[in-house]
Amino acid sequence: MSDQAGYGLLKGKKGIIFGALDERSIAWRIALACKREGADFVLSNAPIALRLGALNALSEETDAPIFPCDVSKEEEVEELMQKTKEHLGGVDFILHAIGMSPNIRKKVPYNDLNYHWMNQTLDISAISLHKILKYAEKTEVINDGASVVALSFIGAQRIFSKYSDMNDAKALLESIARNYGSRLADRGIRVNTVSQAPTETSAGTGIKGFDVMFTFAEKIAPLGNPTADDCADYCVTLFSDLTRKVTMQNLYHDGGFVTSGISEEMAQGLLKLYADEE
Repeated sequence: MSDQAGYGLLKGKKGIIFGALDERSIAWRIALACKREGADFVLSNAPIALRLGALNALSEETDAPIFPCDVSKEEEVEELMQKTKEHLGGVDFILHAIGMSPNIRKKVPYNDLNYHWMNQTLDISAISLHKILKYAEKTEVINDGASVVALSFIGAQRIFSKYSDMNDAKALLESIARNYGSRLADRGIRVNTVSQAPTETSAGTGIKGFDVMFTFAEKIAPLGNPTADDCADYCVTLFSDLTRKVTMQNLYHDGGFVTSGISEEMAQGLLKLYADEE
């Protein structure tokens, strides 16, 4: 766990963290930050991810039980919520850090997508947020004033060709967050997405062309790319009571990339490249 001293921002709060895979994953770093700030939580991921990852180590470090859940199956999502309620009572925050594209993994081009796989991409990466919120409500596990955060990417607004059908999935994810956020507002529950910069995680680096995406963002963003730990600290503030009136937003956590045109460093580099070619 980080040596950084906590502020107690989540003292007494309880939650569910979906999607931690290994120590490089953003969800893993968020779990460590939440523990540092005083929260208790349960961890969840798909059974296959649990076999591939190292979640037991995180469970031991944070004293958080692991409840496997395949979010493509409604009955498993409902069962997870029931188990969480039995273990924690109500929850004050939920992290959705779930994303998967068989088309990207199998290098299928966007104009020749396998539609069965595309449906899986949308179901697991976006519609799962709807299921999680539906059954969090149905089982009455989510407390009034709770905060829900789903991790997104600027591919929801701008096309990154190698991101393929995940561009579509993130756009749907953000729409569901707004749609559900409007329906939970009367209970003081906030639902937001965080559009994180390209981050060197196991999932991110598995995308073809990731190095180019990462370097491009790093060169353009005035503050440079935030790390997974930077993202974790930001999410802690969204789970805390300090952001009680922030909801239905897509919040860019990208060092200023989204509002930058071109940096002086990038401009000079391109001028030098063209001069060398001449």
